[in-house]
Amino acid sequence: MSKMIFVNLPVADLAASIQFYQALGFVKNPQFSDDTAACMVWSDSIFVMLLTHAKWQTFTKRPIPAKSSSEVMLALNCADKAAVDQLCTAASGAGGTADVNPKQDLGFMYGRSALDLDGHIWEFFWMDPAAVQG
Repeated sequence: MSKMIFVNLPVADLAASIQFYQALGFVKNPQFSDDTAACMVWSDSIFVMLLTHAKWQTFTKRPIPAKSSSEVMLALNCADKAAVDQLCTAASGAGGTADVNPKQDLGFMYGRSALDLDGHIWEFFWMDPAAVQG
C-alpha cells in the first residue's frame, strides 16, 4: 500500500465545509462520510477528513482552537501559477478568505494562501520542476 495522508479538521458546519472543499476541486467519498464526518479526496494519496466538533472530540480532548488562531499551515502543490490563482479565487468565492498571507513570487516558486470557513490555512504553491531537480 502506498503512503497516504489524512488531514483531520474540526468544522463548525459540515455541509458548508463540504461545499467549500468541493468548490476547490476536492471530491467527497461517500464510503467514508456520514452526518458527523466527510472524507474529501484531493488525490490518490491526500485526503481531508472534515469532522463535526462532536466527532472531533471523540478523538481528542484537546480544545478546538478559535477560528482566529492557527496551529498549522497545510500546503498543496499545483501544476502551475494559474492553478494557484484559481484555487485562491475558488476559496474566496466559496466563502473563504484569499491571501491571508502575502503572495510569494520568487520566480522559481509561486504561492498564495487562503483560509477555509473554520480558519484553517491552506497554502497553494507552484515550484518550477527545473529548480527542484537543480
